[in-house]
Amino acid sequence: MRTWFEYPSWINWKANLLVLARRINESIMIGDDIEVVVVDMKGDQIKLGIRAPRHVSVHRSEVYREIQEQNRRAAESSPDALKNLDVLIQKKRARDDAQ
Repeated sequence: MRTWFEYPSWINWKANLLVLARRINESIMIGDDIEVVVVDMKGDQIKLGIRAPRHVSVHRSEVYREIQEQNRRAAESSPDALKNLDVLIQKKRARDDAQ
């Protein structure tokens, strides 16, 4: 019998990927406080439910990558951009105070 990593479709997966089989309403635990539940399966789509503490961020990978990219760009902002932001904030406050 062949193991999972001997199948051609698994060749591109990283060695540190844990693959588990679950059915609807079955779950896996990550640590003591994160539970991933298979909620539904239709065709090639699987719906997962995630129970995690509020302080744990949970994002789809494409959303997470976009957040990381925006954080990187913000960290690379020039001091002049921050000065311009400060000027805009002061102008808005002045307008709000005038109303």
